[in-house]
Amino acid sequence: MDKEFLEHGLNMNRRRFLSRLSLGLGSVALGSLLIPDLFGGGDLDDIGLAPGIPHFAPKAKRVIYLFQNGAPSQLESFDYKPKLREMMGQELPASVRMGQRLTGMTSGQSSFPLVGSYYDFQQYGQARAWVSDLFPYTAKVVDDICIVRSMFTEAINHDPALTFFQTGAQQGNRPSMGAWLSYGLGSENKNLPAFCVLLSRGKGNGQGVYSKLWTNGFLDSIHQGVQFSSGESPVLYLNNPTGMDSTGRRKMLDKLSELNNLAYSEFGDPEISTKIQQYEMAYRMQTAVPDITDLTKEPDDIIKLYGPNCLVPGTFASNCLLARKLSENGVRFVQLYHQGWDQHGNLPKEMANQALDVDQASAALITDLKQRGMLDETLVIWGGEFGRTNYSQGKMTKDNYGRDHHPRCFSIWMAGGGVKPGLVYGETDDFGYNITKDPVHVHDFQATVMHLLGLDHEKLIFKHLGRRYRLTDVSGTVIKDLIA
Repeated sequence: MDKEFLEHGLNMNRRRFLSRLSLGLGSVALGSLLIPDLFGGGDLDDIGLAPGIPHFAPKAKRVIYLFQNGAPSQLESFDYKPKLREMMGQELPASVRMGQRLTGMTSGQSSFPLVGSYYDFQQYGQARAWVSDLFPYTAKVVDDICIVRSMFTEAINHDPALTFFQTGAQQGNRPSMGAWLSYGLGSENKNLPAFCVLLSRGKGNGQGVYSKLWTNGFLDSIHQGVQFSSGESPVLYLNNPTGMDSTGRRKMLDKLSELNNLAYSEFGDPEISTKIQQYEMAYRMQTAVPDITDLTKEPDDIIKLYGPNCLVPGTFASNCLLARKLSENGVRFVQLYHQGWDQHGNLPKEMANQALDVDQASAALITDLKQRGMLDETLVIWGGEFGRTNYSQGKMTKDNYGRDHHPRCFSIWMAGGGVKPGLVYGETDDFGYNITKDPVHVHDFQATVMHLLGLDHEKLIFKHLGRRYRLTDVSGTVIKDLIA
């Protein structure tokens, strides 16, 4: 009797096991259909979870980063300092500077005369945020944005500061923020890259941007940013060669894939698999890209919103509109660079030209996303790599002066994607030289961006040459006060 009872129990366990196994396999199959990247590779120990799955519920699905390359002055944009006008021409007090590091361009100056903004400020929105007269369109959407006035960085020169913001390290050769997000979250559209890059240039003194800023670093090259150009071919080498049609291209890719698969089976190099994916992506992009980059089909009210320059390829306004279309079609991270913000001299005139380039289109992007119901899930970021000094570089007059680099405090703004709207966060002293409340380091900013996208910055890691790397290196704190 005991033997029969035991066999009956074993049969029940076996039946239960097979039943549960079938349910498990069904869930696996369903998961692979719903999330194609679920079993697409990646070391679970390195990433914390399979690629394409956030660590927790995200507030944002995508990012549009409007990077103002060259460092716009916070003192002529979003950090109002009337005391600098009152003390115009007076020496910067040593008690304020506290012997802090200067660049080689001003360290030899015999004096550091304070200079107030040539432009007036007004208060806007429910938060009564101070905004310069240079940014009238941004002032109209101030209740939709969060102004952070207490950013700081250690880098004092353009290249390391820019690289630090984009890759989390000053020395380069690290994956960029867009590459990390592509690695951690994958793509929403298999016909487009997860990470796209758009460049524009203003009339001011420009600093170069280089491909290392959108590199994949040690991640698979599928995560590298794809640069769009303003020419006839938005993505180079995307079109079929002369004499080849789509059918021929498909046959060529199929044969090439067979050869690459043979090479992969022999050598096991993951980059071979990546190359196959890139060829297939390029083939699919041939259909998707021309339609997305054709801005002439946009309705008149959208053209009016962004301004007439949005129909001029390669302008900041055109790139903002294109960024919306790319985001609308599932691109995870769109990175814009607008050059020309390095005003060491002639700041009032040059910065006015730069603001004219970007103000209307930046505000239009916020409005456009909001009216389409996309702003809640799209994080928009606006800002440069550091700030500018409160004293003049070289000779100064009331209407002609320049400002040197200043990493101790500067301003950026963010909108949508789970950020608190209408918030002004952080404070600086009356001289606009040091932070007095709520400092935000570059790594804190990066950690917060990743958190909004559902990623734990301490868990999104990649093992390379025996070390575990992450975007925020070994520091960074999520600034929860910025999150709605």
